[in-house]
Amino acid sequence: MRFLLLSSLCIFISADIIAQQAVFRSQSANLNSFSTPSKTLSNSSNTKSFVPAQDTQTQVVKKKLAPKGVNIHLLPLFGEFEKTDAQKAVDEEFLKACDLNFKTRSEASEFFATRAWEYLGEGEKDTATYRFNLAYLLDDENSDVYWGLGVIAYQNEKYAQAIDLMNRGLEIEDDDNVTLIVDLSTVYIKCFTVDAEKEDLKKAFELLTKALTKQPDSANALMQLSLAKLLNNEIDEAWERFHQGYELDPDNASVEILEGLLAKKEDPRGIFKKKN
Repeated sequence: MRFLLLSSLCIFISADIIAQQAVFRSQSANLNSFSTPSKTLSNSSNTKSFVPAQDTQTQVVKKKLAPKGVNIHLLPLFGEFEKTDAQKAVDEEFLKACDLNFKTRSEASEFFATRAWEYLGEGEKDTATYRFNLAYLLDDENSDVYWGLGVIAYQNEKYAQAIDLMNRGLEIEDDDNVTLIVDLSTVYIKCFTVDAEKEDLKKAFELLTKALTKQPDSANALMQLSLAKLLNNEIDEAWERFHQGYELDPDNASVEILEGLLAKKEDPRGIFKKKN
C-alpha cells in the first residue's frame, strides 16, 4: 500500500503525467507535499525543529494509569500507560485466542498490522490505531506498528510524534528500509514548511542521501529530494532530481512539485511547460 498525494491539474504536461506521488504506504488522505515555509528562515533560537522531546503530545508518563475516561486503545502504543488488571485480563484472553489461531504471535501481529493498513487506506484512523495496537501487543518488534502509527500521527499533524514513532520503526529495521526512510524524510520536509527550521530540512537531506545510497533507482526518493532542493532554493538541482525520478517512474511524478519548479524557472530540458 502507498500513500498518494493528489493535486488538481493546473499544467499541460507532456506524456500525460498522472497527478500523484507515492509518499506513505497508506492511501488514507490527500496531503500537500509542497508549500512554502510558514515564516522566514532564521537562525533565531526561538525557532525549534520538530524533535520528539519538544512535543508534549509524546511526553507520556510511563508506568502510570491513563486518566479516567481515556480510551487507551485509540492512543498509539496504548499511550504507553500502565494497564489495569481488567485490561490485562482482556489482553491475556486476546493473546490466548491468537495462540490458537496462528502459528506464532509474530504471524498474528503481521495479520493485524495488515488489517490496520487496510483500515487506514479507508480513512478509518481510530480502527487502524486499534489494530496497530493489537499488532504491537502481539509483537513489539513489528516495525509496521510504529510506521503505521507514525503515518496516523502525521495525518493528525502531530509531526514530532510521527518522527518519534517512525524512528523507532526504523531502528527495528536497522536503517535498512528505504521506503520507511523516505517516508520519514517526508515528515521532516513537512516540518520545515511549518516551522522554517533549517535543521528539519538538513535531516531530510541526510535521510534521502541514505535512501539513495541504498537504492539509487528509488524514484520516490528522487522526487522527495527534488522537493527538498526546491525548498532550499537549489532550483537547478531540483530540476535534475525531478527529471531523474520522472525517467524512472513517470506515474510517480508530483504535479505539485512540478508546479513549484516551473514557478521558479523554466524546465532546462524544455520538456514541461506552464499552462498558457
